[in-house]
Amino acid sequence: MYQLWEDLKRLKSYRWVELSHSMNNDSPYWGGIPDGSVELGKVVYDWGNPMLDCLIQTFKFPGQFGTHIDFPSHFIKDGAYSESYGVEHMMYPLCVIDISEKVAKDVHYAVTADDIKEYEAKYGPIPDGAFVALRTDWYTRWPDINAFSNLDEEGGEHCPGWSMEALKYIYEERNAAANGHETLDTDASMLAVEADDLACERYVLAKGKLQIEVLQNLDKVPAAGAILICGWPRLEGATGLPVRVWAICEE
Repeated sequence: MYQLWEDLKRLKSYRWVELSHSMNNDSPYWGGIPDGSVELGKVVYDWGNPMLDCLIQTFKFPGQFGTHIDFPSHFIKDGAYSESYGVEHMMYPLCVIDISEKVAKDVHYAVTADDIKEYEAKYGPIPDGAFVALRTDWYTRWPDINAFSNLDEEGGEHCPGWSMEALKYIYEERNAAANGHETLDTDASMLAVEADDLACERYVLAKGKLQIEVLQNLDKVPAAGAILICGWPRLEGATGLPVRVWAICEE
């Protein structure tokens, strides 16, 4: 018997958890993207055509739409585009840092290096090549864009997220490969206002790392021990692409 086939049978007996959102023409996206940028499932070849009886659709969307992956070129002018990342970048050990209780008390909460050290004290060091996901339970606000962006009367966002010290810890003290979160942006909103930039996102992408935004169901996977798998179309020249993401969990 072939070992990999046996391994696949074993993996299929584990619990598989969807971590990406379903998308349609009403799915929310960043307000800076022009209206009309999303047009999913437009029929361009319909049933009953005498040449061939079949259905063909087109799909129009920005790269940063729904649950999506960002490549360095998204924020770095000379950064790598999608073609620089292959299938070897689609599977990772998954570490989930849970700050949901702190976010429930303070929507501006930014994860700290101490939060991650507390995680490591319980679950062990973040392994080389890990995907570090930030659990905030913010995904429960999807697909209400007003609740998701949590805008004030002046249009300012109020969302939790990463801090620079936490990102430097996972990438410089540990050797993580990628990070992810449930919100539209990497940076906690208040830190972005202070920096007058999405400095945390710029830091991640400047290091040649990858990130996945708008994740869901991180409350349904273990804090440690699962693997994350993500897949995206093989398109060249993309700064970001919608991505299908799931976790495989032993328990």
